[in-house]
Amino acid sequence: MEDNINHPKHYTYKNGIECIQITELFNFCRGNAIKYIFRAGEKDPSKEIEDLKKAVWYIEREIQRLEKK
Repeated sequence: MEDNINHPKHYTYKNGIECIQITELFNFCRGNAIKYIFRAGEKDPSKEIEDLKKAVWYIEREIQRLEKK
């Protein structure tokens, strides 16, 4: 039985590791970029490119933050 609240299939890798276990190790923008890369094409195959573009958006946002320092 699938658990879309606690263990969504599109956020669980083939070896059982969950995206949240990785993204919690990073700040918000980096974690979200990882999330979108992690699930690209898994949640909705027709939105794979959109997910990757969202990852790029968060990476660019993180770069802007770092450049302001």
